[in-house]
Amino acid sequence: MNPFKLAITQGPRPIGTWMMTGSDTVAEAMATVGFDFLVLDQEHVPVDSLEAIRIDRAIRSSNSNTIPLYRLAWNDTVLIKRALDGGATSLMVPFINNVEEARKAVEAAYYPPLGKRGFAAIHRASRYGTDPNFICKAQEELCLILQLETPEAIDNLVDMAIDGVTGFFIGPGDLSAAMGHIGNPSHPDVQAKISEGLVKCQQLGLPCGIVGGNPELVNKYQKMGFSFVALGSDMSYLLARAHEQLAAVKGEKLSISGGEVY
Repeated sequence: MNPFKLAITQGPRPIGTWMMTGSDTVAEAMATVGFDFLVLDQEHVPVDSLEAIRIDRAIRSSNSNTIPLYRLAWNDTVLIKRALDGGATSLMVPFINNVEEARKAVEAAYYPPLGKRGFAAIHRASRYGTDPNFICKAQEELCLILQLETPEAIDNLVDMAIDGVTGFFIGPGDLSAAMGHIGNPSHPDVQAKISEGLVKCQQLGLPCGIVGGNPELVNKYQKMGFSFVALGSDMSYLLARAHEQLAAVKGEKLSISGGEVY
């Protein structure tokens, strides 16, 4: 069974982080930390299919308990097919706003009869054709997460909970922008919409995830009942430590503005 899918549906609640450097070396190192999942970002990081395989391989070889969660560049049939054929088992598809877009993602991700995924016998996912149970596992173990990044998406959430959708992820950054509060996901209106999306998922019995830029926010989201939460990113950890060390050497007061909203 896909450990990430099992964790978000049955517990314990997994904690992850975002991979923004696009580096397989950094991913390999981050996998040693103990995160349950690492978000392999292909939307805002220029990581192509072959680079994603290298990052995936680095993560899994470093720590078999840390699962790569692919955040794809778009809801695109070819991108979904390439990620899955390349060995992805957990996908997060961005900017899904309605049931038609949800259905497109499901059709691209699953083989018939549920979907329309193109079939190839020999690729990395099937252990190059040597896994006789690949088709069955591909259907059962796939974890398909749809990202909700606009008020419209949260309004349409119930309709998007179709067969094949494992759960949802609320993107606070784009949601705040769509609501006229760009860069401020802590705005009360944005937080109210986030809560609305979470409650709808809970009523449907489906997992709902989110990302927070600091431990306090992540703890808040956990207490709210989110099924999986990402904390910061590899890039934020790198920069924060660099700022801290440089400020200490210069005898300066550390001052870092801004945050991560994804």
